[in-house]
Amino acid sequence: MARGAATAGAVPATERMTRYRWVVMGLIFVVYTLAAADRANIGIVLPFVKKAFAMTNTEAGAVVSLFFVGYSVMQIPAGLLVKRLGTRIVFPIFMILTSLFTGLLGTTGSAVAMKLNRLALGFAEAPLPVTMLSTMNRWFPDQEKGTAVGLFLAAAKFGPVVVPPLGALIIATLGWQYVFFICALPGLVFAVLWYVLVADEPARSRFVSPAEAAHIGSGRAATPAGRAPPASPTSPIAPRFDRLDRVIRGRSVRPIATARETFASGNIWGLAIGYLMMTGIINVILAWLPTYLTTVKHFSLMNVGFVASAPFVGGVLGNIMGGLFSDRLVGKRRKPTILISTVSTVFMMVALVHAPNEPVTLAILLFLTGFLLNVGYSSFTVYPAELTTKDAYPLAVSVVNTGGQAGGALFPFLTGLLLDAYNWDAVFLFLGASSLLAMGVILLVVEPVERDGPVPR
Repeated sequence: MARGAATAGAVPATERMTRYRWVVMGLIFVVYTLAAADRANIGIVLPFVKKAFAMTNTEAGAVVSLFFVGYSVMQIPAGLLVKRLGTRIVFPIFMILTSLFTGLLGTTGSAVAMKLNRLALGFAEAPLPVTMLSTMNRWFPDQEKGTAVGLFLAAAKFGPVVVPPLGALIIATLGWQYVFFICALPGLVFAVLWYVLVADEPARSRFVSPAEAAHIGSGRAATPAGRAPPASPTSPIAPRFDRLDRVIRGRSVRPIATARETFASGNIWGLAIGYLMMTGIINVILAWLPTYLTTVKHFSLMNVGFVASAPFVGGVLGNIMGGLFSDRLVGKRRKPTILISTVSTVFMMVALVHAPNEPVTLAILLFLTGFLLNVGYSSFTVYPAELTTKDAYPLAVSVVNTGGQAGGALFPFLTGLLLDAYNWDAVFLFLGASSLLAMGVILLVVEPVERDGPVPR
């Protein structure tokens, strides 16, 4: 019988409270850092791949984009697969496949083989974020989800922090192929660890106490005996953010419960379109920044590794701060952080048109760009949890992620076209306009607010 048979009720005052959900979060952080490294390593090797296979900018953009084509196409099937088989089965299989295709990239001998392997890698990696987001949705109470997803997406930026300097060192000593070989190895270990350590439901885990299972299921923080829990944002004594709710269209909504409702939801598709724009911007920076620093700024390989990490150092901090801000300061409202990101990114793209040539100054500018761009980025994937039931969430987040990865596929390719026809100023202005469009779409999306009564999840 499962150890954590506790139901979503009050936490027993005398029961020892484990915090194993944060161990799971730590594993997710490491795993997604590895997955992000597997997709980010193309950026540091791209100048060398272009030279080895005599590619144009458009062809190089296609190499980057084909990963996200596979990644995008596979999102909805991945959501259905997770719903049917559970995360404990799906994750290890696709983590192993991700490592396999990452390693194979180092063996390619032509541009065509590189493109096909990148497409296959996209298919293999696509279920990983769905499994991890579904795990967080089931392993964390509502008031901790923004923080958890912020940490999750911070991991996506931590991979690109590590890859440029490490990749530059590997290229300088062993060659660009070994970047892929070295990135492939850790995933095999973590596929086994996930199967052993992470159950589909916290109540089924032997590492989770009944008190922690009750805490997760109730959506309320455990409190010591005799002490009242803190007031929720919807209680009469807590602030209701009425003025903010009028601006962001905050209102009570009925949770989406079925696949038909998911596909018919204007809110879900609005999030998908906004995510498309913002993910597209991030992936242009991820894939093309080392090439920009090499060909336009003429930085040395080691300076490229240093400066190319800067926006993702900012991104790590931005995702964490954004999650904390939405959870603790605005009553679990997600739209405010998204609007901060979309508005500020417009200005940062204009600033990059006039980017300095000095490495440290440019690194500071890129750090600020990454921070502001990512303050609201995590909100796109936690937002569907507020709009859906737990069973409907994997499909809903898959739809949103499909939009995001479509942007990841489209924008790097469009960047190659713009570079062949114009220059980097045109690229930055295009990215700024895309952020402005994302802001307009998100303003139309409803912000779900807590109800006064219990909500079926």
